[in-house]
Amino acid sequence: MLGAIAGIFLAAAQPGLFDADGYRAASYRAPVDRDPWPAAHIALAAARDLRPGRDALFIDALPLGRNAGQWVQTETHETIAGAIWRPEVGRPGVDPALWAGLRGTIAAWRRGHPGGPVVLFCRTDCWMGWNAARRLAREGVGDVYWLAEGVEGWRDTGGELRPATPQPQK
Repeated sequence: MLGAIAGIFLAAAQPGLFDADGYRAASYRAPVDRDPWPAAHIALAAARDLRPGRDALFIDALPLGRNAGQWVQTETHETIAGAIWRPEVGRPGVDPALWAGLRGTIAAWRRGHPGGPVVLFCRTDCWMGWNAARRLAREGVGDVYWLAEGVEGWRDTGGELRPATPQPQK
């Protein structure tokens, strides 16, 4: 209930930037000034102590265009080594097939890592990871975290990046 009230307040305070549920709905590349409650912010140092794909499931939410149901990637995107790229899952009103694919990815990973943390990110000053982390936690997925510094913060602290391939749309 409190989250719904906060969402209404945010939407009223900044019309057009947030939807009625409090998800960022426009101008996604902008400083993020709040935690994605009920998901939690994870400090970069704490995230760097985790091994992506082993200790935690890292999910890159960087958006990517689609054409006729296919991803359109015009340039290389590097992401955290061991992370999975699930484009477009950070938009409000996310495509149900994309959201189901994300939930399936998490469920499959957690079969081998029960209760393992899920870390969502995008780029520095990007709301996509924030939106996706918040939505997952609001749907009852536990141990969901958001890495504010994203790919750039990881790289700037010596973390390895690798070219990413967007995951299938289902």
